[in-house]
Amino acid sequence: MKTILIADDEPNIVISLEFLLQQDGYRVEVARDGVEAMEAIAAHVPDLVLLDVMLPRLSGYDVCQRVRQNPAWREVKILMLTAKGREVEVAKGMALGADAYVTKPFSTQELLARIRDQLAN
Repeated sequence: MKTILIADDEPNIVISLEFLLQQDGYRVEVARDGVEAMEAIAAHVPDLVLLDVMLPRLSGYDVCQRVRQNPAWREVKILMLTAKGREVEVAKGMALGADAYVTKPFSTQELLARIRDQLAN
């Protein structure tokens, strides 16, 4: 069973994503800030991280960069979630090593398709 870490500080998004992903057959872990996300990744390396850019304590960009700097986490897929769809932010996320980028609000079906696509690679 594939594990997905949801790193997001918006409870409504976390609740709906957690339900959606569990229904789709994934094991789900949740982190509500960037520090928790790093601790969760260190404790149990997920297959994919749904990573919000705007996280308290440590930004999604910082988490992405730290994950990419650790060779043990090379296989972890990172799908960045953000309310900011500006090109410069997409470019920054991709430059730091994100595998994909989805802007909020997103269609749950589109998001599931992107997750399945990332985990199939």
